[in-house]
Amino acid sequence: MKLFIAIAIVASLGSLTLAKDEEYCQNTVLTACSSSTFSGEYPMHQWLVKRASNSICNARFAGIDHIEPEVQAYINSQLTKSYDYLLLATHFNSYQKNRPGFQKLYQGLSDRSFDDSIALIKQITRRGGIVDFNTRHESPASVSTQRTTLEVDELHSLALALDNEKQLATGATHVHTRATHSTERDPELAHYIEENFLGKQAETVRKLSGYANDLAKLMKVPDPSLSVYLFDEYLQKQ
Repeated sequence: MKLFIAIAIVASLGSLTLAKDEEYCQNTVLTACSSSTFSGEYPMHQWLVKRASNSICNARFAGIDHIEPEVQAYINSQLTKSYDYLLLATHFNSYQKNRPGFQKLYQGLSDRSFDDSIALIKQITRRGGIVDFNTRHESPASVSTQRTTLEVDELHSLALALDNEKQLATGATHVHTRATHSTERDPELAHYIEENFLGKQAETVRKLSGYANDLAKLMKVPDPSLSVYLFDEYLQKQ
């Protein structure tokens, strides 16, 4: 009788240990890392999300589940502004405007925003996330979807670029705040945003605000065409 009781106790403890061990990849690696297979039942992007959420053997930890939608919104914002800057660069590169300095400025901002988008996509996938461009998440990290007129003069283009950079800086600040002060914190992602975005955005805002104020002062003359030409020459050297 004592032997039977001892065997029952050992068996119950073993079942409890097994249930707890199923929470860890190392103990259920054969099943956890292949818990879902692509059968063609779902579209590819839905299957990727389903697989990432079902498998224990993933790269997700800390607060990535809560911060991922905010980063997705910020990626969309960066891509939107990249194409806006590209249109501005094209506008000033036309034979009618012929402002190579302004074209250089906005082409650089467009390339930077596009590169930042790629870097954020790599960061999210490195943390086990999925970037789904078929889903739009509204958050303070998003930018307005209302289309603005981009065929503007030199001074108004600088004002528009300054507004864009302030929106991107606000978006980066929001993502950083969510990563540091929300219930599910993510210090690694907060450090990444602080190191790669906040300082750079602050520097760009400072530079564009200086450009806008300088050009506004230069244009306080009856015929500002020479002032704009000289300012464009200055931008070419930056």
